[in-house]
Amino acid sequence: MKKRATPLLHFHPVTRERLSDLARFSEQHGKFRYCACMRWRMRSTEFQRSTMESRVAALTGLVRRGTPIGVLAYVDREPVGWCSIAPRETYGALERYRALPRIDDAPVWSVVCFFLDRRARRQGVALGLLKAAVQYARSRGAKIIEGYPVEPGPRLYTYMGSPSTFRKAGFHDVTPPGQARRVMRYFVK
Repeated sequence: MKKRATPLLHFHPVTRERLSDLARFSEQHGKFRYCACMRWRMRSTEFQRSTMESRVAALTGLVRRGTPIGVLAYVDREPVGWCSIAPRETYGALERYRALPRIDDAPVWSVVCFFLDRRARRQGVALGLLKAAVQYARSRGAKIIEGYPVEPGPRLYTYMGSPSTFRKAGFHDVTPPGQARRVMRYFVK
């Protein structure tokens, strides 16, 4: 990827037609490939028993079955970023995670992961991905999009995005009083 002051970005949901792009992105980024964005989709025991290859295959299988999984960012024709977004109920581990319980019964789409090529960082790619993810969810009928960002720093889960990025994309903090993990929502109008 060539370094640009402001890269010309394009965003596309991952569909069957874009599986080769997802595979290329995965092969170029070992840390992404390790998890294959299945950590929140698989039960903890299932994830621990799985291999990197089986996680990659499971993500591909979701796409082949038509399950929404996320959006890729491109510079030129090269995938440089990822945002995982899907209906919350497709994230089995998230549904059971006590630190982030559902705050109500409303159907939501959840943003649970960002992964950027190191050369694409600090260029607005995460914000662009989040806005594209909102548009994708909206196009699929979502009325509420939810994220669980953490403050930047050495904490675990920083791949879930920063609160400032979510605020810039129009999300509002709806964290219940007393809950440690932040919940931010975007309401489709």
